[in-house]
Amino acid sequence: MSLINTEIKPFKSTAFHNGKFVDVTEADVKGKWSVFFFYPADFTFVCPTELGDMADVYPEFQKLGVEVYSVSTDTHFVHKAWADASDTIKKIKYPMLGDPTGTIARNFDVMIEEAGLALRGTFVVNPEGVIKVAEIHDLGIGRDASELLRKVKAAQYVASHPGEVCPAKWQEGAETLKPSLDLVGKI
Repeated sequence: MSLINTEIKPFKSTAFHNGKFVDVTEADVKGKWSVFFFYPADFTFVCPTELGDMADVYPEFQKLGVEVYSVSTDTHFVHKAWADASDTIKKIKYPMLGDPTGTIARNFDVMIEEAGLALRGTFVVNPEGVIKVAEIHDLGIGRDASELLRKVKAAQYVASHPGEVCPAKWQEGAETLKPSLDLVGKI
């Protein structure tokens, strides 16, 4: 069953965020757009490239009122140690959620049970706590934060413009479509 248009499930996590440990729950997510960015583990190879890319684009997400939550099955203590050890991770300004029990990873169906790790899952959640974008990658395939930003803009546009949809490769300011009988077979 797809997670699209389902409400996120309850969770409680301790995050490493801007040099502090903070508690985050599903209630903290509601009221604003959010991105959950799952990755397998700290101190690995593809993960720091993705998290660094997200750190570079994070200010653009913030301009849209979007909070980003990176999530791995490591603890918040490991996130801090990684930030202390890595210049790439040190630049992260978004909350890094610890999920040592795998609850959040299971809630989003990205848990690799036999390894105790999460797949590379990306989820865009609207202010009501409903999942609008879900994308899952194999462990060896890194993601692009700029492409995710485009998808968030499309999700926000569709949410604020009922009756319109965003075609392939849609960019902010580009033409959208208004589905109707007149368009059938003409695109």
